[in-house]
Amino acid sequence: MNVSWPDDLDVTALTARGWAPENFNQFIVKIHSRCNLACGYCYVYESADQSWRDQPRVMSEAVFTTACRRIAEHAGESVSLVFHGGEPLLAGAEHLDRLAALATSIVGPGRRLRLGMQTNGLLFDERVAEVCDRWRIRVAVSVDGDEAGHDRHRQFRDGRGSHAEVLRGLHVLQQHRHLYAGLLCTVDLRNDPITTYEALVALGPPTMDFLLPHGNWTTPPPGRVPGGPPAYGEWLSLIFDRWFGAPVRETGVRLFDDILALILGGRGTSESVGLLPIRVAVIETDGTIEQVDTLKTAFAGATRVRPAAGGNPFDAALLEPQIVARQLGKEALCATCRACSIHEICGGGNYTHRFRAGSGFLNPSVYCPDLMYLINHVRARVSGELAKIDPRRRPDQTDPHPRSDQIRARRPTGGH
Repeated sequence: MNVSWPDDLDVTALTARGWAPENFNQFIVKIHSRCNLACGYCYVYESADQSWRDQPRVMSEAVFTTACRRIAEHAGESVSLVFHGGEPLLAGAEHLDRLAALATSIVGPGRRLRLGMQTNGLLFDERVAEVCDRWRIRVAVSVDGDEAGHDRHRQFRDGRGSHAEVLRGLHVLQQHRHLYAGLLCTVDLRNDPITTYEALVALGPPTMDFLLPHGNWTTPPPGRVPGGPPAYGEWLSLIFDRWFGAPVRETGVRLFDDILALILGGRGTSESVGLLPIRVAVIETDGTIEQVDTLKTAFAGATRVRPAAGGNPFDAALLEPQIVARQLGKEALCATCRACSIHEICGGGNYTHRFRAGSGFLNPSVYCPDLMYLINHVRARVSGELAKIDPRRRPDQTDPHPRSDQIRARRPTGGH
């Protein structure tokens, strides 16, 4: 498939002007390529790209060792390595133990190494907890709210819901609070937002994140109708008000915390909003280096990079147009986005959501109206809080450089 941008990006001209890439610092390692659930919205198994069928089921120790050596040669002082899948725990606790030991011995010396895992929680038990405790692997679990909301999509292949079994795994994780990284929830407009949020808060996560379903201009997400209401922005804004208005801080919400930080002149932490360069590489079970796998929803082969032969493939991948585009910040935005007043906060939204067949990724996000609605809603709430601190400030005014502790002082921590 011919995609005009960023395939035609002139990397040589960029480097001649003095631009240089930033090395990868987060590595998503697919240690198992299959899954024990059949989630209807899965971007790996239910998308246009079916390359998972050609991958080995399990990443071998030899492939993992080679990957770790290349990471150690390439990376700087701080590295995040996330065990992923498919479902990583299908590889088994013993295999995870051996891989974590290899990562620690090869990548760990001389740098700060953070190990993590993203799992559906079904196989998390005391044996896995023991391994995670030994190697300080922090664990995030995918949960879509209450039983009805979760089981709408996150089902076994026979159609049974997985909520009860996920909670069993989460109960074990909750007994090891130092390993509990948080929860991920994919938004479904059919689920009540407050019910969803409160069901997640009841699980006591230190933080959570809400993910928009992966869609684009060619294959729009459910409920995102051109010219229609900003349904996703309204859904998330209801949760924001519930979260922001709580008498104590119940949990972090990554999307909201990022938007608040960006509004207050700080930096975001994810690819959902903001203009930070994306420094993530995915390693498939056969050792292939790819882009973030949400791009599989765009078209078959969208995640592929073809680094030049010889040398460290991570170093070479940094100069591939598809990787460079993720590190250009404002320069990777289309003219419409660059002219927008909130582009430094929105950042054009998730890169995956910008795809349109025929023009590639140089487009606004398919969620543009939703991001506009949510960011303006959050900014209005922040303005209102600042007006309470300084009565001379109008509720619609924001300080270009306000102190974030002015807001935080009004929201004591506590609770979960």
